[in-house]
Amino acid sequence: MVKQATLPSNQVPRFEDAKFALDSFDLPKKVLASALPDQVEESINAARGYIPKCIYLKFEDLKCFEAVERQYEHWGVIFANSLAIQASNPAFPCHSGLTVLMGSPKNGFLEATFLSPVNKVSALVTSSQQLVLSAYDRDRQLLSQSALPAANLANSNSTLPPNILLSVAANDIKSVTFCAFDGQFTLDDFRFCF
Repeated sequence: MVKQATLPSNQVPRFEDAKFALDSFDLPKKVLASALPDQVEESINAARGYIPKCIYLKFEDLKCFEAVERQYEHWGVIFANSLAIQASNPAFPCHSGLTVLMGSPKNGFLEATFLSPVNKVSALVTSSQQLVLSAYDRDRQLLSQSALPAANLANSNSTLPPNILLSVAANDIKSVTFCAFDGQFTLDDFRFCF
């Protein structure tokens, strides 16, 4: 079972279980997207007007230590301050595959901007300290936040397991930021829904 931390914007950070569990993301129409435009699990049929409800990014086509910015632009998202790594530190285990994203060169911060507004964003996160996921509209007004209240490194005394689902949901999300306040974190299984 995947666990998740959420932070409604009007409440003190606390850990909750399944408000946005993976199964509640209504994923019958999803696309497994790679950095290469021609490699997808499910093709989009433009002639029929098929538009996926959710895009799930796989990072396996990225090279280790590759700066990640416009590799997924054809899927509708641009990253900033993002680096693909193959985590060698066992405290930051991968969930699927070997490649994850981390904030770099500025530690503890990563941003994703969507070409068209989305309604849900999630990722599995492992962090060295509290991590806040914030969603913004096109005017940079805060729409929603979720928080991992404390570190969840593997093989630590944390009560939170690594790779916890962190999600935000709101209408017209234009960008999201992950911020660990000078800590380090990795994210895997990044997805966004329309």
